[in-house]
Amino acid sequence: MLSPSSQTIRLFLHILSASVWVGGQISIGALVPKMRRFSAESTKILAQAFARVAWPAFALLVVTGIWNILAVDSTDLSTAYQITMFVHILMGVATAMFALIHSIGQTKFAIALGGALGLLTSLVAMFVGILLQTGH
Repeated sequence: MLSPSSQTIRLFLHILSASVWVGGQISIGALVPKMRRFSAESTKILAQAFARVAWPAFALLVVTGIWNILAVDSTDLSTAYQITMFVHILMGVATAMFALIHSIGQTKFAIALGGALGLLTSLVAMFVGILLQTGH
């Protein structure tokens, strides 16, 4: 068996936290319509439970993301790589912003828009992150 390194541990933690964040959004999105049938309050309980797991996962994403950036050999970075990294970071910031809008939204429109755009930017960030790992 191959030996793990700090790189494999870093990438594992980053992918694990992204899986919790993005996969959780997809799962919650599928559950909410069913939960509404039981009671309007059930979706709030579900969202609060998810938030207790999701926001720490997002914090771990940020920490391991910074660790990933610090681990990159900056001597031979192409312009394309730098642009891709910028898009990845931008999508991460947008994800946090939309998730916050979703969390504190007072109208159905704000909650729906924040949730939809939060998921969309999360998926783009995940895809671009994979592109960064495989494209150089």
